[in-house]
Amino acid sequence: MAEFVPFRALRFESEHLGARVAPPYDVLSEAQVRELRARGDVEITRVDVPLVDGGDDPYARAAELLADWIDAHELSLDEKPSFTICRMSFIDALGHQRRIDGVIGALEVVDEGGGRVLPHERTTPKASTDRLDLTRSTRANLSPVWGLSLGQGLTSLLAEPGDLVGEVHWGGVVHRFERVANDDRVAAITECLRGSDVLIADGHHRYGIARHFRDEVRTTTGRNDTDAEYTMAFVNELVEDQLAIAAIHRLYRTDDADAFVSSLLRSYEEVDTCAVGEHTLDDMNRLGCVCLVRRDGSGTMLRPRVDAFAGVRDLDGLRLEAAIHEAQYRVEYQHGVDEVLHALSEGRADLAVLIRPVGIDEIRATGEQGELMPPKSTFFTPKLLTGPVLRPLSDL
Repeated sequence: MAEFVPFRALRFESEHLGARVAPPYDVLSEAQVRELRARGDVEITRVDVPLVDGGDDPYARAAELLADWIDAHELSLDEKPSFTICRMSFIDALGHQRRIDGVIGALEVVDEGGGRVLPHERTTPKASTDRLDLTRSTRANLSPVWGLSLGQGLTSLLAEPGDLVGEVHWGGVVHRFERVANDDRVAAITECLRGSDVLIADGHHRYGIARHFRDEVRTTTGRNDTDAEYTMAFVNELVEDQLAIAAIHRLYRTDDADAFVSSLLRSYEEVDTCAVGEHTLDDMNRLGCVCLVRRDGSGTMLRPRVDAFAGVRDLDGLRLEAAIHEAQYRVEYQHGVDEVLHALSEGRADLAVLIRPVGIDEIRATGEQGELMPPKSTFFTPKLLTGPVLRPLSDL
């Protein structure tokens, strides 16, 4: 059972919030970071993406800048621990009006394999220590991990509005932030999440960094009761109307495209050919297919052959891994059909395979059965913003 507790949040003034916040660091290009920074000197990527500026010690500079903002009252510290409800309203890929309600708090950092906070997919290795260096220097959690509660009742507990502390319109999404500091309501949310495991939806790497940082602090201080025992997280309930999940498609580089395709066709049968576009995903769902895409944008619908995947879970990503396990290739991951076509036209991939989104039942089964999906199986939308709530590690 995961511990999820309130904390004293650092917040920008609500009237300036839209000009201060940004999408998470791992979806931003350097050009996008510079465009965001052009909005002003007090802008979260100046702290959260320090490597764009380079220099001798970008992390020390990020820490100094964060301290300067606090001293200048650009950021203020809540008087008491609180939760922050985050409501994201948007139109999904099928044109339906949607709203996801979750809560930002401090999630317990548990050992790998220790249960309570569970991964849902294998992670790709990341050599960079950027997030660890940034946490060491700033002594703060700047962006939240996204977790899914496997229990019931959280959505109803969040229905009542809290105190509005900001609203941001970003990329077609309305992000609304409400503070909950009432003792009874804080206790109810805490108890609800204490009774259930949390499945990490997005932010596996950040959660791993939190574990590493916690261990460093334990070694340095000899304590296991500091703020490093928790990390900032957004948690919502794992139910159909509280999730919007897109697929992350596969880009392949290979020296022998014909051999790669042949390996696919041993496990898949060709169903149809098409010119790939946004309609392709609907066609894939209707036909029960994945879609092989070539550099010229032409596609081939591929349906699993009968008995080709005996014992393999009903996930496109796992089937693909099984089908091409003997092929020679390098793989990258890309969400969005248009983005896949652009990568192919630029020559960044020789072939691509579009896959279908993972269903909620498979996500729940993954958590409850302790299994893992392939890397980059799910793309949870919308993306959480960085900056509306910061968590200082005050006792370090």
